[in-house]
Amino acid sequence: MASVDDARWPPVTYEDHPWADSDAHGSRRERRLITGPYRAAVPAFIAHRSLPLGTEVQALIEEAAAELTRFDTEVGHITAPFASILLRTESASSSEIENLSSGARQIALAELGQHASRNARLIVGNVRAMRAALELSDVIDADAILRMHRALLEHDDPAIAGRWRSQQVWIGGGSLGPHTAQFVPPHHERVPELIDDLVVFATRVDLPVVAQIAVAHAQFETIHPFPDGNGRVGRALVQAMLRGGGLTRSVAVPVSAGLLHHTAEYFEALGAYRAGDVEPIVRSIVDASFAAVANGRRLVTDLEAVHADWRDRVRARRDSAVHRLLKVLLRQPVIDNRTAASELAVTGANAQIAIDRLVEAGVLTQITEGRRNRIWQAKDVVRVLDEFAARARRRRG
Repeated sequence: MASVDDARWPPVTYEDHPWADSDAHGSRRERRLITGPYRAAVPAFIAHRSLPLGTEVQALIEEAAAELTRFDTEVGHITAPFASILLRTESASSSEIENLSSGARQIALAELGQHASRNARLIVGNVRAMRAALELSDVIDADAILRMHRALLEHDDPAIAGRWRSQQVWIGGGSLGPHTAQFVPPHHERVPELIDDLVVFATRVDLPVVAQIAVAHAQFETIHPFPDGNGRVGRALVQAMLRGGGLTRSVAVPVSAGLLHHTAEYFEALGAYRAGDVEPIVRSIVDASFAAVANGRRLVTDLEAVHADWRDRVRARRDSAVHRLLKVLLRQPVIDNRTAASELAVTGANAQIAIDRLVEAGVLTQITEGRRNRIWQAKDVVRVLDEFAARARRRRG
C-alpha cells in the first residue's frame, strides 16, 4: 500500500472510559478526583503514513546514519569482545533512564549469579532483552516484541512477562487512578491492533532508518503495551531496528547512553510526538546517536589502553590461558574460578593458576573474604565502565 501523504503527523485523540475502583484508599479529596470517567489516549494508525520532516532534519538523519554505521564497522573489526561490553553499557543506560542505576561491579556480580542489588539484577534482565532484540532483528513482529519483554522480566516478574497488559495503566499522577495522570495510554483492548499497525510501520523499507526508528519508538511508548518495562523494551526495539535496518551489524551502539545526556528533552519529545510533531523525537534520537558514538569511541579507546597495559604486565605466551583470561575480563570484570574454567575450557586447577598469575600482576584483586567461593575483580575495567556511565549522565536534564 502506498504511504499516506499528510503535512502534519496525526496527534493523539482521547476517549472516555468508566472508572470504578471501590478499593481506592486516600483522603476524601483524593477519592473525589478519581470519581467518574477518565480519558485514555487513542493513537492514530501510522502503518502507511509518510514522515513530515524538514530539510535540515533530513540532513541530520543521513549524517547520524553514516556515523552509526562507521562506528559499528570500526568496532566490529577489533578482536576484543566489544560487542558484549557495548550491549551491557546500552542496557545499563536504558535502565538508568527508568531510575534503575547500578555500578559496573554490581552488574558483573549479577551476571555471575552472585548476590547483587535488585537494580543490578534488573539491568541484567535488560541485557537479556537487548540480546533478544538483536537476535530477533531479522523479523520484527508482535511475537518478537513479546519475546523481548519475556527476556526482560521472566526472572523478576514472570506473571506479566511476555504478555500484553490486560488493564489500564497511566504515567504520573499517583497510584489511585488515571484521572490526574500526566499521560493515559490507550485502553488495553486497543493494544493488539495498535502493535500490529506499528509492526507494519517498523518494517517498511521506504523511510530513512533513523527517523523510522525514532517514530516507531515514540509510537511504542505511546501505546505502552505492558504493565511494566515499556521504556526498556522500547529502547531494545531501537537496537533491533538499527540491526534490521542495516545500520549496525556487529555491536549495540549505546543510544540510550546518548539519551541520558538530556532525559528531560527526551521525555518532552515524546510529549510533542503525541501532540502531532515528529521532529523533536527524531532530533532526540539523532542527538543521542552522535553522543553514543562519541562516548562509545572513548570507551573502546579506554578499554584498549587497559588491555595493552595488562599485556605489558603479564609475562606469558600470548596464546596462554593467562592472556586468554585477559580478554574474558574485558567483558566480565568480576569472575570466579568456575566461570574462568568454563570460559577458558580448562580445569579448575588450571583456571586458578591463570587467576593467581593475574593477581600477582595486579590485574585482579580478590573482593571476598577467605579461600572459599572466592571472587576477583578487574578494577581497571570496572573503573572504565563506571566512567562511561558518568559521562553518559553528566549533562542529564
